[in-house]
Amino acid sequence: MKILFLLFFIFFSFSVQSELIKPDANFLPEKVVSIQLNALMNNNKPYNNAGIEQTWEFAHPSNRMFTGPLNNFIKMMKSQNYLIMLNHIEHKIIGVKSENNISYFFVEITANDGNKYGFQWTVKKVENYNEFLNCWMTISVSAPMLISNSA
Repeated sequence: MKILFLLFFIFFSFSVQSELIKPDANFLPEKVVSIQLNALMNNNKPYNNAGIEQTWEFAHPSNRMFTGPLNNFIKMMKSQNYLIMLNHIEHKIIGVKSENNISYFFVEITANDGNKYGFQWTVKKVENYNEFLNCWMTISVSAPMLISNSA
């Protein structure tokens, strides 16, 4: 029975991990931001913190060095600044500027409380890490800026 449980656990863990979208050099910058925002919008599907984990997949290697490992990233995303991204109602991605290997976006998020917040979202093409070479990944996301209050 223990072996059966262990096999089920290994299979389930593998299938959950395989559902994550991995960085791909064919993804354009806006697609990367969209993947991350859609994941955060449905953070606990198909499992707890799946959206945060998906977002982490597209964190630029230099950003990962700043934020630390996934467990630290989860804590950061659940902090006051970024909690409003989790399970938000809707979002809009607005391209601001794109040059060479960096693209800037303004992202508007409608949080669960109906308030709208803006974020500066920057993605950069990876140039010096073989695992992610030529993939667009998020280098930074600003603290939220309140755009409108629902009350």
